[in-house]
Amino acid sequence: MTFREALNWGKEKLQHAGIPEYDLDAWLLLEHVSGLSRAMYFVRDREEMEESCREQYEEAIRKRESRVPLQHITGVQEFMGYEFHVNEHVLIPRQDTEILVEEADRAADDTGAKRILDVCTGSGCILLSLLKMNENRIGTGSDLSEPALKMAEENRRLLEIPEERAAFVQSDLFERIEGTYDMIVSNPPYIRTEEIRKLQEEVRLHDPYGALDGKEDGLYFYRRIISEAGGYFDHQGTLLFEIGYDQAEDVKRLMEEAGYSQIYVKKDLAGLDRVVGGVYNKARENEEELTNV
Repeated sequence: MTFREALNWGKEKLQHAGIPEYDLDAWLLLEHVSGLSRAMYFVRDREEMEESCREQYEEAIRKRESRVPLQHITGVQEFMGYEFHVNEHVLIPRQDTEILVEEADRAADDTGAKRILDVCTGSGCILLSLLKMNENRIGTGSDLSEPALKMAEENRRLLEIPEERAAFVQSDLFERIEGTYDMIVSNPPYIRTEEIRKLQEEVRLHDPYGALDGKEDGLYFYRRIISEAGGYFDHQGTLLFEIGYDQAEDVKRLMEEAGYSQIYVKKDLAGLDRVVGGVYNKARENEEELTNV
C-alpha cells in the first residue's frame, strides 16, 4: 500500500463511519504515524509504506472509526499556540477555552496580577498558557484527579516552565490550597447531568465524566468556587470562569450575591456567552460586616 492509497483508504473508512472532518482526520493520522509533512507527502505519495507504519495507520483509523477522539490517538492538542499532551484523563483543550485565557491575560496585565490559581486545572492548559505569556507570573493548579495532575506536570515540563513557577496540587477545589492569589480562573464541570447523554460520542464516551458533570443544574461548581474564592484573595482579586452558553445570568447572580463587583460577560467567536468575570474586594467585605454589626 502506497502513502496515497493509505490516505484514500483512511478517508473512505472515516467517511463511511460518519466522521465529519474525515479527510482532515485521515491526513492528520497519516502525518502522525509516518512523520510526513504535506510537502514530503507529495514527493513520496507513490512510495510503498513500511509494514509497521501501515499497521499503525490502520490501527489509528480503526480507533477513530470507533469515535476515539483524534487527540487521544495522537496524544497532542494545540492550545494558545502551544502543544499540550492529552489523554483520557483530561478534558481536551478546546478553542472556546482560549477566550478565557485571553481574557485572563488581559485582566492580569490591567491589574498587575502575578499570582494565579487555576481551579479544576485538568491538563494545566489554562494556567501554563498564562505563565508562558508572561514570565513574571507564578501559579498553582488544583484538581481532584491524580492522573490529570500527572498530565499537567508533563505539560509543565514540555513547555519548560520551572517548578518554582507552577505547582500542581491534588485538591477538592480549595481543600488543600494555601496562600493567597491575585487571580483565580476556572473552567469547571458545567454540563447538566441530564445533558451529558446527548453529547457527541467523542465527548460522552471518552472525556473524563468528572470533568463534564456540573450536577443537576450545571451550577454546582460555580456555587462552591464563588462561595469559597474570596478567602484566597489578599486584598482584591479577579475571578474568571468559562461558562456554558446559557449560564451567564445565573453565574452573574451568584457572583453578585457573594459581593463581587465589576461583573461582566465576554462572548466567544460564535457570539455566545463564554466567560464571566468579576472583582472581589476584601475591604468592601469588611465594611459591610462592620455595617451589619
